[in-house]
Amino acid sequence: MAPTHVLRCCQRGLAWIPVIFIALVVCWSYYAYVVELCLSTIQSIGEKVVYLIFFHLTFVMFVWSYWKTIFTKPANPSNEFCLPKNEKERYEKEERPESQQEILWRAATSLPLYTRTGAGAIRYCDRCQVIKPDRCHHCSACDMCVLKMDHHCPWVNNCVGFSNYKFFILFLAYSLLYCLFIASTVLQYFIKFWTLCRRKAAENCPKNELLDTQNTAKFHVLFLFFVAAMFCISILSLFSYHLWLVGKNRSTIEAFRAPVFRTGSDKNGFSLGFRKNIAQVFGDQKKFWLLPVFTSQGDGLTFPTRLVNADVEQPTVTLNPESNKSTVEVTVSPLSESQNRLLCNEQHANNLGEHVANSALKSPASDGNIVSMESES
Repeated sequence: MAPTHVLRCCQRGLAWIPVIFIALVVCWSYYAYVVELCLSTIQSIGEKVVYLIFFHLTFVMFVWSYWKTIFTKPANPSNEFCLPKNEKERYEKEERPESQQEILWRAATSLPLYTRTGAGAIRYCDRCQVIKPDRCHHCSACDMCVLKMDHHCPWVNNCVGFSNYKFFILFLAYSLLYCLFIASTVLQYFIKFWTLCRRKAAENCPKNELLDTQNTAKFHVLFLFFVAAMFCISILSLFSYHLWLVGKNRSTIEAFRAPVFRTGSDKNGFSLGFRKNIAQVFGDQKKFWLLPVFTSQGDGLTFPTRLVNADVEQPTVTLNPESNKSTVEVTVSPLSESQNRLLCNEQHANNLGEHVANSALKSPASDGNIVSMESES
């Protein structure tokens, strides 16, 4: 037991190495830009002031969003998704997967669940002992189930999910802006110093002349441009990919493995249209979109889905206000998100109830269909 605990502590300590590395690079970039470039190299006062103002604006927003991404705790399923004590004991005692699934189906009748495993079973985490809400997955690194899990990012040593996905997007945006600003403003001095260094090297200047105080600043500026350009290229691809995911209302996990609904798998099952997809992450108030404060819609446990109105099992509403008038059949029109969710919950509970009732009436001898379990990370 003790070695396992020590190993776990060592793993948690080593997990902070990428974060410390990024912090050191950011601190050095601050020194190189402010001290070596703005204070020691640039001669124009006006240029110094403009560069320092815009640099500190991007620096503050970058550090703020990075901090929020790192230290925002991932959201976990609420207690309502845990099995009751008696049902939990029965589940642990059962050895047959089909019997365990019957217990889960009964427990899920009151829960807003629309996704299943690939085999159509209820998604249950044996590690956390909870029924997984839609878009929830278990993170092996954090050892917990995370709501709307996107991925575990080693550069922030945290799970990116419902509670901090907006912060992660802003972190990518401001880090890209930070690197672009540094690279663009340093470029002219990079060209100047690079040409000067090559000329001095061609003239076989003494090493002490190349390593004097002024030339040390030049090396900081040269290296600063290389680092900024390198990070800019890598962040740009990642930021573009996540912007595409936000527009499609998908997580990284869902992009590689489409969620499975009652009607089958659909990678666009949670897509509500571009504008609503953006609002799901950034909220309704646009004035807060660029600030690393939590404004995402919902609670992370339930999500509106476009598949409800397209469900073939959705009934029609029959209006018969008066007995002397003919019956009129009206197809249910698309609802608002709140009405959509309420209707889904009611239909979902009815469907689960019918499933449990039908399963109870079937005898083991006559029923050859066995529900298989599928482990899901």
